[in-house]
Amino acid sequence: YCASCHGEQMQAFVDRKWKNGKSTGELAMSIANGYPDAGMPAWGQVLAKAEIDELVAYIEAGIEQVEKYGFDEVAVRSDTFQSNSLTFKIETVAEGMDVPYSMDFLPGGDMLVTDRGGKVYRVSPSPQGDGTTSVGKTSELSGVPAVRAKGQGGMHHVLLHPDFENNQYVYLSYGALKKEGGKKLTTTKVTRHKLNGTSLSDETQILEALPYTSAGYHFGSVMHFDADGHLFITVGDRGERDVNPQDLSRFGGKVHRVNEDGSIPEDNPFVGTEGAIASIYSYGHRNPQGLDIHPTTGEIWEHEHGPRGGDEINISKPGKNFGWPVISYGLNYDGTTFTNLLEKDGMEQPKHYWTPSIAPSGMTFVTSEKYGDWKGNLLVGSLRFKYLNLVRLNGERVVSEEPLMKNIGRLRFVTEGPDGFIYVGVEDPGRVLRLRPL
Repeated sequence: YCASCHGEQMQAFVDRKWKNGKSTGELAMSIANGYPDAGMPAWGQVLAKAEIDELVAYIEAGIEQVEKYGFDEVAVRSDTFQSNSLTFKIETVAEGMDVPYSMDFLPGGDMLVTDRGGKVYRVSPSPQGDGTTSVGKTSELSGVPAVRAKGQGGMHHVLLHPDFENNQYVYLSYGALKKEGGKKLTTTKVTRHKLNGTSLSDETQILEALPYTSAGYHFGSVMHFDADGHLFITVGDRGERDVNPQDLSRFGGKVHRVNEDGSIPEDNPFVGTEGAIASIYSYGHRNPQGLDIHPTTGEIWEHEHGPRGGDEINISKPGKNFGWPVISYGLNYDGTTFTNLLEKDGMEQPKHYWTPSIAPSGMTFVTSEKYGDWKGNLLVGSLRFKYLNLVRLNGERVVSEEPLMKNIGRLRFVTEGPDGFIYVGVEDPGRVLRLRPL
């Protein structure tokens, strides 16, 4: 049960920050009652009290063992890795972050990196004479909008405007905070800003996924521009599985498509449909946290988290329904079913699905010549298993997968830079790494 979200190793419990306490009673209460607003189910109706007590004892024994003897058997012992076709080395570009969530590249070589806790950094790399790089200078940006950094919420994605050199526009997606009736509520929001050095100004709202809710998970919140200047934005189902994804009058569980200023393209599929939100491009999604444009076809590829199993890779197309939660290859976290349907007329099948879940995060097509036969394939991060997944393709079909950099940490994003190198962001500790082929 725990492995569905936390992975299959005790280290996931030992290295975590215990926000709700780690005493025997606090652990038992957390397991029994859960934290629904943060996306953690309650297990009190699934596990007997004796089973919960045994689980608490197991976690406590694991913590004690690691504190005494360490956890070397899962530690990464080298900065050099071997794939089936390539040897490469990892280099730390930036460090000192909590959860580096995304990055984009400024002209001249600097980078913008988001930290889920609510900060955005400008990183100036430190290239060495031999072609390597080391930890660069990191400066925090001012003028960053306030976020609610709780559960999965916080500062998420950063994206530069395609014509950034002329307009200096930077787009941010995040879990926006709203206080109402004594409650703290949140939603997925996208704003546009103008960058001047290490300062953001001229905030313009691009998309606000109404209504706000107390749920702290399933934000989606990734963005990408296509070749025509349309901005694609994902919004997760916000934990309202049976309400949002299939309802065209609600933002949640959708891929949205807007113009650069937030206005609606006239050829969006639901423009003129009564009651439908005009920014919707495709629907029936759960929690899409990976998005990229196919370098040849221009199609919108996305991946999304399933529940217990059923993570998916999809190609988002205008007006298409991807079925969540009517059809799914996943189960509830407690092993019960919420649907018996794997397919249904009028609903799209995934191009690929993972059972068990890998908890995919971040996605990029490899276009660089630097990585040999990786070119033309996908790289996808795994939060659950702490590796980078090389997904080999034949057209739209996944033909094989290869885990890279096992146990590197919870891999939060992967992207290809304008220099042709692959960059990844990992947690525990939070840092940005560059993959340099040898």
